[in-house]
This record gives sequence, structure tokens and C-alpha cells, in this order.
Amino acid sequence: MTTKMTTTASQIAQLQRSIATVIKGKDEAIELALVALIARGHLLIEDVPGVGKTTLAQALARSFNCSFQRIQFTSDMLPSDVIGVSVYNQGSQQFEFKPGPLFANIVLADEINRTTPKTQSALLEAMNESNVTVENTTHALPLPFMVLATQNPIEHHGTYPLPESQLDRFLMRIRMGYPNRASEKEIIRNHSGLAAAGALVPVMSAADVSAMQAT
Repeated sequence: MTTKMTTTASQIAQLQRSIATVIKGKDEAIELALVALIARGHLLIEDVPGVGKTTLAQALARSFNCSFQRIQFTSDMLPSDVIGVSVYNQGSQQFEFKPGPLFANIVLADEINRTTPKTQSALLEAMNESNVTVENTTHALPLPFMVLATQNPIEHHGTYPLPESQLDRFLMRIRMGYPNRASEKEIIRNHSGLAAAGALVPVMSAADVSAMQAT
């Protein structure tokens, strides 16, 4: 194994250990999330509420010191609410682009199947090309860029199943499940959750992740 590969493996192990301090008993989910990240892919987590989907996304973002945005999808959300909008500036007499929450390194698309296909499609270009086009102008997204989307497999009322074109943008689809009894006890003892994820100390930079993706 080359020195570069050894360094990369060590960095990935650091990320795993960092996230595992917050996400208890879910080593496989952490590993798959990191696989998707390093492979420049996106992850769809299909599971019930309360299993740590949001915490996983935030812990991942905090572990390599990058920007994080959570988009809570609803049926009345418009594409411009996700990607941004051009606003006319009276002073310069020009339109200025105001980026939406999609402009972050790690984006949590929460309950993505609760919004309309039109708004879901706003993610397509971004997930495929890491940029968005608004009024014939292309805007690059920050790199590395990853979408972690969630959907509830039980509730069907008021939901819009993801079309095949959208599902194809995800590298993998996983389920997290509830932690085992031992992990639940540890979570209670340590009060693990979003507060703990927010307190994580970064173990590497976004540039380090981009370098790993390039290897």
C-alpha cells in the first residue's frame, strides 16, 4: 500500500471515529455514508423518524469542518426555495442571484418525498453536475458536495414517490434502524444527539475530503 493510500485510509478512520462518538451502534450506516462521500455520491436514507438521520448528516459535516444546510421539504415548497432566486437590485439596476440552502457542502434533504416532483427535480442538476442554472446562468456549488436525503417508508398520505430519474442520482439507499439496547443505554448516558454533533471538533478540512475524492 502506498503512503498516499495509507494516509487516506487513516483519514477515513478518523472520520469514522469522530462520527461514531455521536451515532451509537450504527457503524455500517456511518461506513456507507463515508463511501458515498468519498465516491462523490449521494445517499438516500429511508427510515422512520427518530433513528438519527439528521444527526448523521450534521456529524458528517462537522467532522470535516464544512458548511451544512437542512431543507425541510413540504408540499408548498418551490424550486426557488431550494436553489435560490434572482433579485433585482435597484442600485445597480441588475439582477443579483441569492443562493438557496442547496449551496452547502452537506445538504440534508429531509422528507424529500413530501414535496412535488417539480421541486424534487430542482436537485437533479445539482446532484449530477454540482452546479445549478438559474435564468441561463450557471452557479457552481461548493465542493465537496453531497446530498443526504431522507424519506419515511411508512407514511404515504401526502407524499410524492421519487421518480426513477431522481433515484438514479443516489449512489445508494440505506436504512438505519433503531440502535440496540446497549447503544440506547449509552445514548441516554451521554445525551448523544444534535447538541453533541454540533460540538464535534473537525478532524480534517473540506479540502482534505476533496483530495481523497481525487485519489
